[in-house]
Amino acid sequence: MSFFNNISFAYPMLLWLLVLVPLMIASYIFRNNWGEIQVSSLANLSLTSRSYKEYLKHFMFAMKTIAIGLLIVVLARPQSKTSWKNITTEGIDIVLTMDISGSMLSKDFQPNRIEAAKRVALEFIDARQNDRIGLVVFSGESFTQCPLTTDHAIIKNLMGDIKTGMIADGTAIGVGLATAVSRIKDSKAKSKVIILLTDGVNNMGAVAPETAAEIAKAFGVRVYTIGVGTIGKALAPVAMYPNGQYIYDYVPVDLDEKMLSNIAEITGGKYFRATGNDKLVAIYKEIDRMEKTIVEERKHTRRTEEFFPYALAAGILLLLDFTLNNTILRSLP
Repeated sequence: MSFFNNISFAYPMLLWLLVLVPLMIASYIFRNNWGEIQVSSLANLSLTSRSYKEYLKHFMFAMKTIAIGLLIVVLARPQSKTSWKNITTEGIDIVLTMDISGSMLSKDFQPNRIEAAKRVALEFIDARQNDRIGLVVFSGESFTQCPLTTDHAIIKNLMGDIKTGMIADGTAIGVGLATAVSRIKDSKAKSKVIILLTDGVNNMGAVAPETAAEIAKAFGVRVYTIGVGTIGKALAPVAMYPNGQYIYDYVPVDLDEKMLSNIAEITGGKYFRATGNDKLVAIYKEIDRMEKTIVEERKHTRRTEEFFPYALAAGILLLLDFTLNNTILRSLP
């Protein structure tokens, strides 16, 4: 059924000629009724039984009628359609810039801030199939964990390797932002975005956060900043046992929201405050909605002529009709 649903005709008006087929049939029946031999008795009727040639004559008429119908279909030029789409994507380059300082082990998020941030970032990456994404991490200094790539499997694997203690502790927000800008500044993407996530106050590094923001602005990079941490106090690591286990205590959450707001404002981005897992998920979803990848679809249709099977069938029927009419049926009155 799908084949016939895909068939169209170049000259569909010619299909009206198919009304000739039932007219031919009606005329044939009418002529044969009038041409019947009149008999005077049932006895004579039994003597007029039709031979196989007479039945073959009717069969030949049926074949000729079908052939004419098929030829009309051929004249209407049946065609099949094959459709496909060319999809052009104009993706967005995004650098995820994540704070991995010791305070990111605080337990006001489940299981802690850094694991919650990684989990939500992975979901964000899965939703951005057409974008190049990179990853920068920072604490007392910064480095590029993954350059911009469309191979999301690689960046997800590298995201899983992130942990606190990879580099010297501290919170060098300006340096982290500057590193992210250096990774994205030469991008040719229509939109260049940095998502900066931190839970503290800039206390290290030679680059001030606002200075890094001005550099980002100069290169047309938009920065979304996310401050993570509950309101008030959070259970955070304050010391470490000799065996490497952390000692936790409740400490005030110290987050420089004014600085994060300034970075977002300078670059045309937006600042968000995440106070828990659900809020962090909602923030990434909002950023996902705000930064939409442009997808352009172009539809194409290719038409293929499908008249040959109909023409072949009609030709076979007409050839058979010609052959029988000049052999078996030639002697038929």
